[in-house]
Amino acid sequence: MPHICEVCDKSFKESSYLTVHMRIHTGERPYTCTICDQSFSRSSVLTEHMRIHTGERPYKCTTCDKSFSKSSTLACHMRIHTGERPYTCTVCDMSYSDNSNLTYHMRIHTGERPYKCTICEKSFNDSTSLKVHTRIHTGERSYKCTQSQCENSLSTSSQLHRHMKIHTGERHYKCTLSDKLFRDSTCLKLHTRIHTGERPYKCTQCEKSFSTSSHLHGHMRIHTGELPYTCEICDKSFRDSTCLKVHTRRHTGEKSYKCTICDKSFRNSSHLICHMRIHTGERPFKCKMCDKCFMESSNLNRHMKIHTREKPYKSTICDKSFRDSSYLTCHMRIHTGERPYKCTICDKSFSKSSDLTRHMRIHTGERPFKCKMCDKCFTESSNLNRHMKIHTY
Repeated sequence: MPHICEVCDKSFKESSYLTVHMRIHTGERPYTCTICDQSFSRSSVLTEHMRIHTGERPYKCTTCDKSFSKSSTLACHMRIHTGERPYTCTVCDMSYSDNSNLTYHMRIHTGERPYKCTICEKSFNDSTSLKVHTRIHTGERSYKCTQSQCENSLSTSSQLHRHMKIHTGERHYKCTLSDKLFRDSTCLKLHTRIHTGERPYKCTQCEKSFSTSSHLHGHMRIHTGELPYTCEICDKSFRDSTCLKVHTRRHTGEKSYKCTICDKSFRNSSHLICHMRIHTGERPFKCKMCDKCFMESSNLNRHMKIHTREKPYKSTICDKSFRDSSYLTCHMRIHTGERPYKCTICDKSFSKSSDLTRHMRIHTGERPFKCKMCDKCFTESSNLNRHMKIHTY
């Protein structure tokens, strides 16, 4: 005889399954972690959670010796080796290695955002994004880096796991086209799209396409004008949490990411990665029309608009148009007179952060652009380029 839920009429073979199911309706979480006080509705979930604290990873891959805390994660990981993608989107034919990714992907097509924040009423595609978002309001950062000199704390265990690879240098995922190594499969997947040119996430407003769903979501806020992330210090608002996080470091002065060659430090890891290309000379982003190469994908995207002559960002005051939004933002300051970048030494202010950076070298004496032929140093790259002509004649 089946056991039926009196709230939603779902039926179960055993009474124990019904007992666990009822906790969805009652909110009961009887299993509590003794270390961080998180509570769970099932003992099996608590067991999995405890492995965050103990570091236990009992499920091992027989191909590459990676290990995992959950059997389901191992099963998904194995599909990296087999290439299996059994879950296919019926709208755009994209396929995925696990069903949850397909479910999440389908919401791009349907626009469904079933998980709503009770504080600011923002809605999200998945429960994890909502949970992470809620920590903006609570300030919770439960996952702390164990490295003695780091003291970083993260909002999720996956962020901590990814962060730890910065210290260990672990990079198991290799690109078969360029031999570059990456810390996780997601980074490898995104990198591969540089080679394939794949941009599966399309804007319904202007037909621009993107390689990641997060870039599409951020882009959509250009059309909606939504700026949901606000700085608590100066009340500036931003389209995404990453921009807010980087902006906040302007107030705190935090620069956690240091170059091992010249000791320059940066507010986020992506700036460090781009900076390292100055030393290595790497230019991984290549234009398919004229073979010019660039250090950053944003520079390639900006360059491509030279070929397409696309200028989608228009000034509402003088009708000038620009290839990207940052140019428009800087241009609008001509009309508004805004100079948000202030020198802390002489109180001069600038409309662009690059102008402030250049100005600061007057005070610091820094000359970061060095000639490889005669070791002369310059405050600006343009001065170095001009100097190099002396050696070419």
